[in-house]
Amino acid sequence: MENQKPLVSIIMPAYNAERHISDSIESILAQSYTNWELLITDDCSTDDTPKILQSLAQKDERIILLKNEHNSGPAVSRNKSIRNASGRFIAFLDSDDRWVPNKLEEQIAFMLENDFSFTYTDYWITDSEGNKQRERGIPERVDYHNLLKTNYIGCLTAIYDTQVLGKQLMPLIRKRQDFGLWLKLLKQTQYAYGLNKPLAYYRVHESSLSSNKLDAAKHTWKLYREVEKLGLVKSIYYFLNYSIRGMLRS
Repeated sequence: MENQKPLVSIIMPAYNAERHISDSIESILAQSYTNWELLITDDCSTDDTPKILQSLAQKDERIILLKNEHNSGPAVSRNKSIRNASGRFIAFLDSDDRWVPNKLEEQIAFMLENDFSFTYTDYWITDSEGNKQRERGIPERVDYHNLLKTNYIGCLTAIYDTQVLGKQLMPLIRKRQDFGLWLKLLKQTQYAYGLNKPLAYYRVHESSLSSNKLDAAKHTWKLYREVEKLGLVKSIYYFLNYSIRGMLRS
């Protein structure tokens, strides 16, 4: 029975997301796996995002709305949702991305059948209108050192098991906080395992981090030095790997 399946807590930050957030939430409502809760933290939006969220939450009690007192950024928003989560599994979806209908069902089965505590999947990259462009492509598994060289784990695909890893929060940095969390998790478990099926849609537009490679590189360097506390030589080594692999994957 569905209610015997583990509860999945889906974490979504929202800030001025009126354009796409309904599509994102509809892709959750369409999931074949129904034992989930969606925790959305609004970061003091000034558009119609709160109105849209209120309307959707009134129609489905699994949608839980939270709000920051001040505009604080996505790390604070995600962490507020994680703290309030009740599920065994923590999943992530941003307010402009989408899942395919069997995403949760396939990935949770993949985790339970193989006793994996941290997983990710392949995903489609789309343009700003949501039209498929290409599959991202992922490795079968990654460890801490592999991931330092390039972040293969799309935030919209990651799920971790709090029963094994505890409830873990993102570092409070402006960008690359998801990357920081994956590294944190990989200090507790040897590998994150990839399900090689495209089960989500990542929307690339002007405000996407991946559309600004220089900005992404700057924040990756800060992550190495300020969050991971890597020495200068190690930081340079991993940053060169990150830069080269990033060019090959683009």
